[in-house]
Amino acid sequence: MISPAEQPKQPTRNEGLKETFPLLGGTIASTLANPAIDSFTHDDYEFLKFHGVYQQDDRDQRKTGGKHFQFMVRTKFPGGAITAEQYIACDNLATTYANNTLRITTRQDFQFHGVIKANLRNTIRELNEALITTIAACGDVERNVMAPPTPATSPLVDHVIEEARKLSNALAPATQAYHQIWLEGAAIDFPEQENKTFVDPLYGRHYLPRKFKTGFAIPPLNDVDIFTNDLGFIVIVENGKLIGYNLLAGGGMGMTHGNAATYPRLADVLGFVRPEHLEVMAKAILTIHRDFGDRTNRKHARLKYVLEERGVDWCREEVEKRTGVKIEPPRPFHFTKQGDLLGWRKQTNGKYFLGLFVENGRIQDRANHQLKAALRKVAEQFQPEVRLTPSQNILLVNISDNQRGAVETLLREHGVAAENPFSPTRSASMACPALPSCGLALAEAERLLPDLMTQIEALLKEVGLEREEIVIRMTGCPNGCARPFMAEIGFVGKGPNRYQVYFGGNEASTRLNRLYKDVVKTDEIVNELRPLLQRFVRERKPGERFGDFAHRAILKESAAPMPA
Repeated sequence: MISPAEQPKQPTRNEGLKETFPLLGGTIASTLANPAIDSFTHDDYEFLKFHGVYQQDDRDQRKTGGKHFQFMVRTKFPGGAITAEQYIACDNLATTYANNTLRITTRQDFQFHGVIKANLRNTIRELNEALITTIAACGDVERNVMAPPTPATSPLVDHVIEEARKLSNALAPATQAYHQIWLEGAAIDFPEQENKTFVDPLYGRHYLPRKFKTGFAIPPLNDVDIFTNDLGFIVIVENGKLIGYNLLAGGGMGMTHGNAATYPRLADVLGFVRPEHLEVMAKAILTIHRDFGDRTNRKHARLKYVLEERGVDWCREEVEKRTGVKIEPPRPFHFTKQGDLLGWRKQTNGKYFLGLFVENGRIQDRANHQLKAALRKVAEQFQPEVRLTPSQNILLVNISDNQRGAVETLLREHGVAAENPFSPTRSASMACPALPSCGLALAEAERLLPDLMTQIEALLKEVGLEREEIVIRMTGCPNGCARPFMAEIGFVGKGPNRYQVYFGGNEASTRLNRLYKDVVKTDEIVNELRPLLQRFVRERKPGERFGDFAHRAILKESAAPMPA
């Protein structure tokens, strides 16, 4: 008799769904066609993700009126770059179908929140009419391919964004269900025979065990947090020319509270590859995840666990076997900083771009800061290229010198300053949406962080650090969407008004932070930080940042209890 421990592990429910419906259509079409239904089944909840849609509800209203279903729609912008016309289209949709805000994600996309079921098809169809897609913005596939957005750092930025677009297209799923459901408006579900015979040429019948994230970075600016990606390409330049990439694999942020088998991890450097091998290398890493990822436990299904358990040498050999290409030793590179250039900056082509801080990525109009209206008018009148950053900010690109004054005047009329008026620490902060819309949130993030930052700014002034930049990130759960495990100070939701506190990330975003305290209540955070910041002022080395000081001194001494 086989003991329970020897029983083969069974695939997860999601694997069965993908096996049955490899076209990824489920019964979405018939539910869309039924106006009497305001939500989708649990099975279609999973399929919707592949189409860039999350079914959510307003959790603030649950106690008074049950679930009020709404949907989050996520776009896919490789490198975060869109035209002025596309930006205007997104602004229109946010006003017409969503909650009149645009949310910049930490992967250079837009999210529309508060879309009701009756408006889902119109939202996605009108996005496609603007040449914007949502397919594979979520789901067990390649997500949005990130690239450096800042056109002042290197003349290669535009080229790398174009490479991100090409790679995004090459790694997209081939199913026609997206087109038929959302664009043609087919009201019937897909025949059983079609589902039986369809096999995606890249992903196979079962797609990936979990999501897969890819990014490009150009040293010395690590603005994409490159080591947090499943797959990364670090641009290597000689004599002003791109000669290839250092290939990275196995990064990822998410973990689960109380589960030591889950953890954030930095990607490994496999070696150097030539530009002509970029796509084949990407497909090799992706299919390694496809073939070796854990399909029995979604909490343990990311590529990072394959790398951690099988090793970087094994991965390198497997890539070489699949591609027939020898990976060369990695070339030297050095990152100095993560983050965005805000205010006016001269581009490498002689034009200018304007970087605007968007607190927690939420583009909206407030009484004295009408950012949404201002950006709309700038897009209409000056037609800049728009780029979304991995730090949730926005860049208005390719503005001529003689337009700068008029742009500033227009912004000022809406209470928006061209020169960044926010403190260095607030400007470096990020939060995920969390409550009330995200079903995974255990605590507040976006709604809490602005007020908490005001308190922290007062504390920094109190101890003489008001001009200091400290990277602070907050998430409502440990999935890590705002990359809290790379921050100098990270707050990770553990329950209502309760957070884990992490210290020790560095300026270049090449080092994971570590747990300092397992539970700190919201109203205790400032008092928890005060003695540590006072000690930092007394004991720091010349030019030392808080993250480095915490890594050197505080964490060495702390004895944080194991997470429960």
